[in-house]
Amino acid sequence: MGLELRQQLKLSQQLVMTPQLQQAIKLLQLSRLELVETVQQELMENPFLEEAEPEPSDMSMEEMPVESDTGGSEPEMAVPEKNEEFIRSADWENYLGEFSSVSKQAQSREQEVPEEGLSFEARLASKPSLDGHLTWQMRLSNFTEREISIGEAVIGNLDSGGYLHADCADIQAVVPDAGEEEIEAVIHRIQRLDPVGVAARSPRECLMVQMEVLGETDPILLSLVRDHLEDLEKKRYKPLARKFKIDMEELKHYLEIIQKLDPMPGANFSSTEPHYVSPDVFVYKYGEDFVIVLNEDGLPRLQLNSFFADSLSSTVGKEKDYIQEKMRSAAWLMKSLYQRQRTLYKVVESIVRFQREFFEHGVTRLRPLILKEVAEDISMHESTVSRITTNKYVSTPHGVFELKFFFNSALDLEDGSQVGSESVKALIKKLIGEEDPKHPLSDERIGEILKDMLKVDIARRTVAKYRSAMNILSSSKRKELL
Repeated sequence: MGLELRQQLKLSQQLVMTPQLQQAIKLLQLSRLELVETVQQELMENPFLEEAEPEPSDMSMEEMPVESDTGGSEPEMAVPEKNEEFIRSADWENYLGEFSSVSKQAQSREQEVPEEGLSFEARLASKPSLDGHLTWQMRLSNFTEREISIGEAVIGNLDSGGYLHADCADIQAVVPDAGEEEIEAVIHRIQRLDPVGVAARSPRECLMVQMEVLGETDPILLSLVRDHLEDLEKKRYKPLARKFKIDMEELKHYLEIIQKLDPMPGANFSSTEPHYVSPDVFVYKYGEDFVIVLNEDGLPRLQLNSFFADSLSSTVGKEKDYIQEKMRSAAWLMKSLYQRQRTLYKVVESIVRFQREFFEHGVTRLRPLILKEVAEDISMHESTVSRITTNKYVSTPHGVFELKFFFNSALDLEDGSQVGSESVKALIKKLIGEEDPKHPLSDERIGEILKDMLKVDIARRTVAKYRSAMNILSSSKRKELL
């Protein structure tokens, strides 16, 4: 049987991800700050997009009258202009004489480079790094050039907490002719720089160096740090008191001294910067209802550039194709932005309906919720709800929360109803926050209290899982010294 070529027609349906559709899906997932950056980039690249001018107000701030003490109104800038003229005409350098802190030469330099001309970054001082801080101290101390070379190799192997994760062999790989005693001598000197205890190999060594610098010579205190850090961590206080033949008050005094030491001396020089959250939506209580306001601060209001749009009729060929393509792209972006904001509003509105008890009373009243419930409520697909709730934050009367926070699993109650897992976590955190630090609640006891409060049968291991997820220590480690 031979092979042959045939042509045939076939009708089928398939989903095609056009660039416009991909852009719309991408916009759904962006946070507000990322959205502003994306829109600004489109404004730069597409000549058919322009930012709409803000609507002018009836009266500007400069035109508003200011009430005076006499009851009339007069321009607010009248008196300051006279003051500025007097300040400019006065010879302050001769008036202040030797008490002047700024010379005429420095004043002229300041006038040559006005502050308004500087970039925002030029007005900020960079945060010093641990490497730079230690290297600066070495070069100001009586370190030789060879010791500085060894010291730089040591500093280059410090982690974010200031600990040294390298042995002498690793240092010798950078400085081949350095001996072990020479390396240890440099490490010993670096450990006594600021911050004290940096370049230690273990928490024990770090704390011992700090006590040496502080001049602590008490043998019991030194032994507690040198030999019993694990016992202190696990709060085995009574055996330690019996071993050193001291009462609990004396042991408490030693613990207070140890707690003043810094086991992470390099943490203050961490290069990680805090991440600030800008809410995408605000939810306010107004009477008996909740008002939803989208945060569009900084988001440009887009419109089509009429000048370029009018030139479409007078162009032909490739120029016309280019203009049509850019016009379609601009119109689609504006439509996608509108659709994104509309979808975000509808999702938050649905969340407020489902979680009204939370907005009224707080986290302890958060009910179980899944994406499917919100999707069915607003007649959208679950994937759309998932995308629009990613990296979005809402400001509520009880704080700022990620939209994903409102979707949580359920725990069954004895009466057949359900309670949200986040509500249980909030109650566990509240119980631990109100406990007696001398007699902390065990996981089993917390489970019993929750069963009495919520009529929910929660296992001890579930309590331990929720507690660990909130980074709360166990009862044995939360216990304070009597």
